[in-house]
Amino acid sequence: MSELAKAFLNLVKIMDDLREGCPWDKKQTIHTLRSLTIEETYELADSILQEDYKGIKEELGDLLLHILFYTRIGKEQNAFTLQDVIETISEKLIHRHPHIYGDVKVENEEEVKQNWEKLKRAEGKKSLLEGVPNGLPAMVKALRMQDKTRQVGFEWKHIDQVWDKVEEEMHELKSAVNSKSKPEEIELELGDVFFALINYARFLKLDPETALEKVNQKFKNRFQYIEQHAGKPLEDMSLEEMDALWNEAKAIKN
Repeated sequence: MSELAKAFLNLVKIMDDLREGCPWDKKQTIHTLRSLTIEETYELADSILQEDYKGIKEELGDLLLHILFYTRIGKEQNAFTLQDVIETISEKLIHRHPHIYGDVKVENEEEVKQNWEKLKRAEGKKSLLEGVPNGLPAMVKALRMQDKTRQVGFEWKHIDQVWDKVEEEMHELKSAVNSKSKPEEIELELGDVFFALINYARFLKLDPETALEKVNQKFKNRFQYIEQHAGKPLEDMSLEEMDALWNEAKAIKN
């Protein structure tokens, strides 16, 4: 048995020990674990954004433990086993990669994605968008839907067309605001602007979620610089004073 196999089976045993002996672990269900799993996923995403490989290693371990936790509960419910989970994903990967495990020829990444979607529809998927989870954050969901519909040709031909759409949606938003439309109508127009900008980011081959998070972090760093150098309560400062400190932080690329 390889060292990798030994390490994996040892972790499985630790999970079993915790489930059988730890009061907290005994109490958990798939529902109580759900929010914790989401939290761990975001912690992994933070480590990836920071290119913190030590953090990535630790967060991957936490997620692996969650996977084993769910499979242990699945076994208790006579729903599935760890072996079932492993075999199911192995079979899926082999089936959806005929260019590796079969005689299908592909020229590039795009053809791989197109084949993947064709195979999913052949498996009984009723809609191209069926595989996009409803629980995804709205920005991620928009990006995934746009990417999926692109596989069947529902796509602008040139990036300039995408920017034209952004400007069109921004004009419609401004018109709705100026005409004092109902709040729900303005909300929809604002959503159209976001959706169009996400599409533009995709054409630029940029991840809008990552772009926004980097700006969030930049904003946080600069505002904290203001807090640290204010010399008095922020409530007693003018906007001009705070803006001057903001520009200082900006100058040092904080």
